[in-house]
Amino acid sequence: MAGGAVALARALRAGCGGGRRGLWALSGASAAASPPAGASPSSGALSPFDRRLKRKQKNWAALQAEPAKCDYLREEVGSRIADRVFDITRTFPLALDVGSGRGYIAQHLNKETIEKLIQVDIAENALKNAVESEIPTVSVVADEEFLPFKEDTFDLVVSSLSLHWVNDLPRAFREIHQVLKPDGVFIGAMFGGDTLYELRCSLQLAELEREGGFSPHVSPFTAVSDLGHLLSRAGFTTLTVDTDEIQVNYPGLFELMEDLQAKTYF
Repeated sequence: MAGGAVALARALRAGCGGGRRGLWALSGASAAASPPAGASPSSGALSPFDRRLKRKQKNWAALQAEPAKCDYLREEVGSRIADRVFDITRTFPLALDVGSGRGYIAQHLNKETIEKLIQVDIAENALKNAVESEIPTVSVVADEEFLPFKEDTFDLVVSSLSLHWVNDLPRAFREIHQVLKPDGVFIGAMFGGDTLYELRCSLQLAELEREGGFSPHVSPFTAVSDLGHLLSRAGFTTLTVDTDEIQVNYPGLFELMEDLQAKTYF
């Protein structure tokens, strides 16, 4: 059994943010972006994740024979985010999906709600193998911490099970806030602090018994109680943060580990 606490946040950008930056606007069917020269997600901060390795992992997973076999959780959370988009009674001319993967949110949306969608992911293979959607879509290979778009570009930004992998979450939230238009909406979901609690406890107890101490074997997660503060610091207002608990049962530890590897979640 593996439990997962998925935090879903809805935030509104009200008014204009701070100073503008010289980021280039996207045009064409696809594009690739890298961090600005001299910049790094780890600048002045601890970097627990190797983003280049994560890109390789996601590219590898997207090329597996049956990538959809392990995507049930992403599709479920993507569906829940789409439901929250439908709760807003307005049409969004231009939307952005940050860390879109194979399009787990887009497949649940329609062109009556989203007129055009930009899908951004660090892994090009995931974008190439995206699930079909009725919404006109543009794919962009870019890092979630360095969004290659001008300020005040999007009416809606969504993100599903991707932001827990960034090294600088406050920066990622600021980037999202910056590319949103005034009164734009951000709806996102990420794994919360209690995710894989059973696995972490089992590994710690086993290592304590054998080694007399333990080291972390599961990626760190942001506490749900901290998300509202981080979003507020990024400039968002009218915040709503929910927690959904999703429980998946496995016959044993090895089946769980195999599933996690195929998902490239952790």
